[in-house]
Amino acid sequence: MYRHVLVAIDGSHTSDMALGEAIRLAKDQGARLLIVHAVDETIVPWGAEYIDPTDFWKFTVQSGREILDKATAAVAAAGLSAETKLIEIKTPGRRIPEVIAAEADAWPADIIVAGTHGRHGLSHVFIGSIAEGIIRVATKPVLLIREK
Repeated sequence: MYRHVLVAIDGSHTSDMALGEAIRLAKDQGARLLIVHAVDETIVPWGAEYIDPTDFWKFTVQSGREILDKATAAVAAAGLSAETKLIEIKTPGRRIPEVIAAEADAWPADIIVAGTHGRHGLSHVFIGSIAEGIIRVATKPVLLIREK
């Protein structure tokens, strides 16, 4: 039985699908729901002449908060409530999958729900996969929702 469901979202259609599944799971199990979104300051283009890194970071954090607000509204529309957390990575070397898995351990989640775009081939090599990274480092079960 799942009492704590953590869902990682990024604002994409696939993460919306993962949120929907997490809502259904939380309703079915009578579980608490934690929605997380991670932003990585270490990828801010420091030193770029045409972008102010401070403004870029503020925009990234604000966008993350908006993604969480939209998810909170979807949860409320489904008749549930949820906790949210914006995870800000400010230390080089920390990666999004690691901070999501760490948050799942700390909360403590019984399951992690995330969307996957199902990329393969060169697009997977160049873009990588947060979902695949979560599977590799998580100590909790992971439910992946694939894009249709």
